[in-house]
Amino acid sequence: MFFYQLKNELWKLFGKKRTYIGFGMFLLAQLIILLIFRYTNAQRMLIRTIERNGLSAGDYISMLTMATVIIVALAYSLLPLYVALVGGDLVSKEAEDGTLRMILSRPVSRARLLMVKWLAGFIFSVMLVLSLGLFGLLFCSIWFPANGGLFVLLGDDAWGMYPARPGLLHYILAHLVMITKASTIMSLAFMFSCFNMKPAAATILALSLLFIDHILMELPYFHDLKGYFLSHYLNVWQVLFSEPIAWWRVGQGLSILAAASVTFFIIGATAFHTRDIKS
Repeated sequence: MFFYQLKNELWKLFGKKRTYIGFGMFLLAQLIILLIFRYTNAQRMLIRTIERNGLSAGDYISMLTMATVIIVALAYSLLPLYVALVGGDLVSKEAEDGTLRMILSRPVSRARLLMVKWLAGFIFSVMLVLSLGLFGLLFCSIWFPANGGLFVLLGDDAWGMYPARPGLLHYILAHLVMITKASTIMSLAFMFSCFNMKPAAATILALSLLFIDHILMELPYFHDLKGYFLSHYLNVWQVLFSEPIAWWRVGQGLSILAAASVTFFIIGATAFHTRDIKS
């Protein structure tokens, strides 16, 4: 029965047009960025960076390198927006439409209902991250060599250069870990969705907290306190582009993000259980 309910929840989620906004905007943003790189002089800065590191730009201006450039930009900007949008809708939209009262009139516990909705949001987060990576490779393979190496330069967190096959492995691993970022942000918005508020308010609150957390982390005066900010761990996926991979940092980040997601779910479930919805 649990999986039957999950199936119905997924039908409801992916039956809404706004669920596909993120996928559509990823396609559009990637296409625009690629066209600008391909038909303007925007490649020159990347070429100079590669050559300053003693490499041949012809070997590293490739599908993997360009896909990674695009993914980094979208993972910081659009990805949090669309997972928060869906997470903020999962419960509060049902309450706003009046269907939540009907659902709870059936012999289904509130904890089970919330778990089904959270799993639907998690599946959406997985699909959004994987589509981001697949779309990036697909579009970049049209205009850039598919057999070229991967060059990554993301400050101190990620720096490396790899042949095509190892580069693809790093690319895949980074996206698998990026799922934890998407699901944690979705869980934060889901928590606010469990409170008595509108879907837009839940989404805005989640994004506002993330922005505040990121701004505080980036202040130079708080550099020694980075370990106390959630944003520091949300971007642990970047470590997968380094060689050797600091697996202890990956494990630490995944543990903290998992704990944060569980905490957000418990707070949201507690608030939801105290609400008088059926009266």
